[in-house]
Amino acid sequence: MSDPIFILLVGIVIVVGGIIGLKLHPFLALLLAGITVALLTPLASVEQFYLAKGMSAAEALKLSHKSIGDRIGTEFGNTCAKIGILIAMAAIIGKAMLDSGAAEKIIRSMLKVTGEKNAPLGFVLSSFFLTIPVFVDTVIFLMMPLAKAMGMRLGKNYLLLALSVIAGAVMANSYVPPSPGPLFLIGAMNVPIGLMMVCGSLLGLCTIIVGYLIAIYLNKKMPIPLRDSPDARLEDIAEIANKDDKDLPSLGWALLPALFPLLTICIRSGFEAFVTTKGDWTAFSLINHFIDIVLFFGDKNIAITMGAIFALIVLSRQKKTSKEKITAFVQTALMTGGGIILITASGGAFGGMLQQSGISQRIADLTSSYQMALIPLAFMITAIVRTAQGSATVALITASGILAGMAQNPNLGFHPVYLCLAIGSGAKLIPWMNDAGFWIMCKTSNLTETEAMKTIAPMQSLMGVTGVILTMIAAWFFPMV
Repeated sequence: MSDPIFILLVGIVIVVGGIIGLKLHPFLALLLAGITVALLTPLASVEQFYLAKGMSAAEALKLSHKSIGDRIGTEFGNTCAKIGILIAMAAIIGKAMLDSGAAEKIIRSMLKVTGEKNAPLGFVLSSFFLTIPVFVDTVIFLMMPLAKAMGMRLGKNYLLLALSVIAGAVMANSYVPPSPGPLFLIGAMNVPIGLMMVCGSLLGLCTIIVGYLIAIYLNKKMPIPLRDSPDARLEDIAEIANKDDKDLPSLGWALLPALFPLLTICIRSGFEAFVTTKGDWTAFSLINHFIDIVLFFGDKNIAITMGAIFALIVLSRQKKTSKEKITAFVQTALMTGGGIILITASGGAFGGMLQQSGISQRIADLTSSYQMALIPLAFMITAIVRTAQGSATVALITASGILAGMAQNPNLGFHPVYLCLAIGSGAKLIPWMNDAGFWIMCKTSNLTETEAMKTIAPMQSLMGVTGVILTMIAAWFFPMV
């Protein structure tokens, strides 16, 4: 009854059965699963979880004896702290860019470069390179409204466009620093950041091509239309799509709500990744103040909030609406964002309870004596842990903790960067309802849970499998030792 594997299976049954079988709202199903997992988890396992995080014995004991409601509330709040403001402000940006015609203007400009036939390819490459310096969630929030506008303009291939955004974003997030996961890996495995950036970019570009081909297949097999949603009504998007260029904002104003957060976050990420100077940046106080201001606006929450403000300014300029209408507009956008926050945070709470059950350590123990090549072993451990408890970050940490010692072995036979790439590939398998990111992708794209499991999950998993196969081939032919 207290075996983490059994607890995991119970959680899966409640979530999948509740959402698909009983038609429960995902928020309720995930919350019920989290409560059940917490009830089945012994206090000793919870205490061990906190000890493994580096807390003192007294602190771990105290936290393990908190009520189940408190523990779930804490994990729920932790997830909200990470993504709450991002989702709320991104909901405003997305709706404002659609309603003001900014998204339509960007789409028309992109089509002039790519042509209609290659538009999805432009989306997958754009989301890949944007996610390298920017959080994956932010890129998805900012690009999905563009996919909706493009889907309306083309009148087809909406699923292909949405999956292209997701494919590019998730692979950069696994392979290329300064994305948080790869940054952690290079520290644990003692791999140079420059080498990881080059190898991760090359592997990422290969895997997103595979993801793009899978997206084309899925789009043909089960074409999913662009649907009405409170923040993006089809008739509103169609009306904007039929406007003359002179009735749309200029390209500079259209890009500002998305470009400002992307640029400032990129700059801050670059400083955090490559600049180790403490105190003043330069000998010139004016330049130091300017850099401090840019870094302040580069905080993801500040940057996305400024993006929302700029989006509302563009909307106000374009539609010349009253303050009361702007207030009502923001209310509608936040209602949509609030629902996504609740579902995502409850998914984070469920995943947090699974982590406290000791599932990661249980899987580590099961694979500790599994004698096989290190690259597929690294992939397998990461994939199992990621699928079991939902968090790609926890899966990365677990796998690197098991393999870090082996990575420093002088007789390894290949460079440790290949272990990092294998772990990053394993972190793509298998996204489902215990993953907060799954809900973000599902809800922003307006796919149902079943549709997301049939499209997003297999595409992402097959890209991960492709990644580890290419990693093994590269390690064989170019061991770099």
